[in-house]
Amino acid sequence: MELTPDLRDCFTVPGKLALPYTYFAGRIGSRFLLALQEEHRILGVRCAGCATVLVPPRATCDRCQADLADTWVEVGPAGRVENFTVVRYADRHVPEPVPLVLALIRLDGADTPLVHRLGGMDPEAVRVGLRVTAVFAAEPRDTLLCIDHFRPLAPQPSAAGPRPQGG
Repeated sequence: MELTPDLRDCFTVPGKLALPYTYFAGRIGSRFLLALQEEHRILGVRCAGCATVLVPPRATCDRCQADLADTWVEVGPAGRVENFTVVRYADRHVPEPVPLVLALIRLDGADTPLVHRLGGMDPEAVRVGLRVTAVFAAEPRDTLLCIDHFRPLAPQPSAAGPRPQGG
């Protein structure tokens, strides 16, 4: 059985293609983003089957596959860092100055973490368990970046306490 396709009759032109598009967030994603943008509220969905609160919201529960239509709850805006990484290299795909801290943040009232950027602190002071709160963008945005970043709830020393391995 031949695994390599016969390309002798194929004409190819290498190149790059940029296509304009419109992203549709769907019914669930749209309500989530509009609440962020217009009301500065963070919404999740509570599963009636297993009581899990999922943020960002989705249409189906990850744990029990129940339908999550119209089971909205407000969460946060404060939460706790569950894990994090420090990006230390500049790259054209990293829009922020480095070092940049990306964290998994479990918002108060949620059972799943949200990935977002931490700001307003020394990256060396970030710890698992750190209490943070959302800082909403000054200008409305059409993405999760309606939350500009999360900042610590209380001033943090620059390098106190143990850091997790790989953090």
